[in-house]
Amino acid sequence: MANSKAGKRVLVLCGDYMEDYEVMVPFQALQAYGVSVDAVCPGKKAGEICRTAVHQNSGHQTFSETRGHNFTLNATFDEINANNYDGLVLPGGRAPEYLALNESVLHLVRKFSDSKKIITSICHGQLILAAADSVKGRKCTAYLPVKPVLIAAGADWVEPESLAACVADGNIITGATYYGHPEFIGHFVKALGGAISGSDKRILFLCGDFMEDYEIMVPFQSLQALGCHVDAVCPKKGPGDTCPTVVHDFEGDQTYSEKPGHDFTLTASFDGINVSSYDGLVIPGGRAPEYLALDDNVISLVKGFMEEGKAVASICHGQQILAAAGVLKGKKCTAYPAVKINVVLSGATWLEPDPIDRCFTDGNLVTGAAWPGHPQFISQFMALLGVHVSF
Repeated sequence: MANSKAGKRVLVLCGDYMEDYEVMVPFQALQAYGVSVDAVCPGKKAGEICRTAVHQNSGHQTFSETRGHNFTLNATFDEINANNYDGLVLPGGRAPEYLALNESVLHLVRKFSDSKKIITSICHGQLILAAADSVKGRKCTAYLPVKPVLIAAGADWVEPESLAACVADGNIITGATYYGHPEFIGHFVKALGGAISGSDKRILFLCGDFMEDYEIMVPFQSLQALGCHVDAVCPKKGPGDTCPTVVHDFEGDQTYSEKPGHDFTLTASFDGINVSSYDGLVIPGGRAPEYLALDDNVISLVKGFMEEGKAVASICHGQQILAAAGVLKGKKCTAYPAVKINVVLSGATWLEPDPIDRCFTDGNLVTGAAWPGHPQFISQFMALLGVHVSF
């Protein structure tokens, strides 16, 4: 749960083919914590989209790229006044290559820099900082190929020991890649004056092949950023194994479209999981719940969390597992609309997800319809866990 009496406001500078995680994770995490977040792109208006890219190391000499989600802007670049914001986020991906050539972008970044407001930049986003002459004498890290540009711009280069590396120097926070989001976002929250309490919680994520990309990574890293211990498990897999994910999006068809997403790395083994070791359970959506709902060990695990009254959060198609476990009877519940029949037949009271980002809490259970609802979904789950962010 978030308390934002101070009304913190953050601006995210977007562009086409920014990295999918590097825009959405901080965008939705900060909103879940109670921060007001605007996302803008030069030449575009509120309601328009930016295409994103899925970047990951796939065994080649550099990262691979596939199409990510369509990211919807919620503000207009030409109407932005830097004085109205407390911080700036620069996602990576390929967008910074061309945004660094835009004088309006550089003017905006310089305003944040000159006023000593917090700037967080990740991966290739540091190209914009270098072009804006905002890194001279500053300790910075980035995705390795950005190193020559930062050195040429006068930065004090810090070699990233891993892809999760982050560096904070004054009002500038830099990260190497999205693997470092927990530390990156945590630094940003504290720099904005945020105080985190109740973060000594242990959370379990129930994963499967072709779960929805955002629906695993956004809540996973959002909770890590607050200091929670988070484990991700999948039946018949162990720590270090991966689950492929899918990008489910709404592109004008009669149902969602699907594209390949990132590979998600598990952190623990499913075998031997003890409900008593955790304070809460998160069930992502996507296509994984269809087959996980047939696994007796999964059903037993979910029943254990519900019977002990522990916090459970399930989104999109995740409620197929809850329905199969028989734990929805008498509960008020929402889900992706196509899962309504599962929810109703399981004895739950159906709550219409209108709009699609609407989420609900009933007792120890939080349910959401789809990833646009992550800010509410994560915030309501935090409330059940007793995790708080105050500004």
